[in-house]
Amino acid sequence: MSRNDDRRRVEGVVFFPKPENAITVAVSSRVLFNMDTEQQISQQKGMEAYLKYQMEHEVEPFVPGPAFPFVKALEAVNTQLRVLYPGSEELFDVVLMTNNHATVGIRLINSINHHKLSVERFCMTGGNSPIGYLKAYHTNLYLSANSTKVIEALEEGIAAATIFRPEKAVEVSETQLRVAFDGDAVLFSDESERIFKTQGLDKFFEHEKTHENRPLDHGPLKGFLESLGKLQKKFYAKDQRMECPIRTYLVTARSAASSGTRALKTLRSWGLETDEALFLAGAPKGPMLAKIKPHIFFDDQMFHIEGAAELGTVAAHVPYGIAKTLSPKQAKDTKQSTSFTK
Repeated sequence: MSRNDDRRRVEGVVFFPKPENAITVAVSSRVLFNMDTEQQISQQKGMEAYLKYQMEHEVEPFVPGPAFPFVKALEAVNTQLRVLYPGSEELFDVVLMTNNHATVGIRLINSINHHKLSVERFCMTGGNSPIGYLKAYHTNLYLSANSTKVIEALEEGIAAATIFRPEKAVEVSETQLRVAFDGDAVLFSDESERIFKTQGLDKFFEHEKTHENRPLDHGPLKGFLESLGKLQKKFYAKDQRMECPIRTYLVTARSAASSGTRALKTLRSWGLETDEALFLAGAPKGPMLAKIKPHIFFDDQMFHIEGAAELGTVAAHVPYGIAKTLSPKQAKDTKQSTSFTK
């Protein structure tokens, strides 16, 4: 038996969850591992030099990339789920989704074995876009370093984000998965964000008060929060709410009194909740995230991503909604103003 025996064995049988039953997280090789050197070789010397370098160094494991702690936390949750629900296929299943050539596969496998990761499914597309395979894997979340591929995935209706490496290393929990979400254009649609961007803050507050009891439409990451909530309830059913190894956060620049009610009522209407909700009323998110220490934080605006990364948070950009379509001048003007809709 392999090193996965303790995680995959149920009554002596090694099993793998069927994709339709698992929560599938697809990660690219460039976010799971640090491949900066290899990427430079590919860009400067071409594909053949890149493949030659990979084969010459295939016994050298890659060092962890920005998504590595997140994947390890998913595995920690799986370990606890298997104790409570032996044989259940409602688990996280990580797929390595990469446009690398199969030649690079040996080094990737060696790296996964070296770091003791439970990544069994590979999709290596040899230079072609892997996006077409995401639905076949029943993907619930796709993480990549390539924003173009992320946009393609979002256009296919798949939750996706571009991961950025933080500017400094911060220790995160090894036993509890922590996921932080922005609100508008991430969990929710960009309906309110559009009002703010096009009509200003006063009209935004007026709009939110008028529509306080009308739930917002869903955003691209709503389904992933739903998946996390589904697994949380499995722990609650075993009277382990306080010991649950999954914790979720809403981190929004909305103000609680003026626009927070609609956000919370929207989540309630979906039958969802976050463990914590932080309404920052326009204050920077970075310091609060540094306190939370999430494994990943999702936001649709790059200045929030940059602020989080500066203080050590692994942040993932969701290129969705009006923020994605702003002109460079509009984006600059928006960055200089205070956003209460996030």
